[in-house]
Amino acid sequence: MRTKNVRLVELNEDNWYECCQLEISEEQRNYIEPNAISIAQSKFEPTLVLYGIYLEEKVVGFLMYNSVPEELEGHWVYRIMVDKQFQGQGIGKAATMLMINEMAKLPNVKKIVVGYHPENLGAHNLYASLGFIDHGDRFGKEMAVIKHI
Repeated sequence: MRTKNVRLVELNEDNWYECCQLEISEEQRNYIEPNAISIAQSKFEPTLVLYGIYLEEKVVGFLMYNSVPEELEGHWVYRIMVDKQFQGQGIGKAATMLMINEMAKLPNVKKIVVGYHPENLGAHNLYASLGFIDHGDRFGKEMAVIKHI
């Protein structure tokens, strides 16, 4: 596994377009918005923090979270994705662990919350393996799981 070579780089003028070109698998299209939508959203919500996920020197994924608490008094993960060519290699898990470490540095963070469609088994397995707990919270079609920091 090459996950020790996974790192996060803040989104900037050099990597934003590469993040827009990343693709998810066909079966994931019902679960996640395109990265370009997330990047546009961040221009209207200045508390969002965006990163490119790198494997060595290549952009292979994208993530975004809120730097202030929201519903359930938690800091929400808005997006995390790995390009379809790089899925199944542990990159998403490595990036999520790095993201949790970054979020834990935020002032007064007590909970990290992520929402996902209940049928998205990949997301469910990832977050469960990292200690996120389902307390039964639902927001529309998504379930919300919580990790206490």
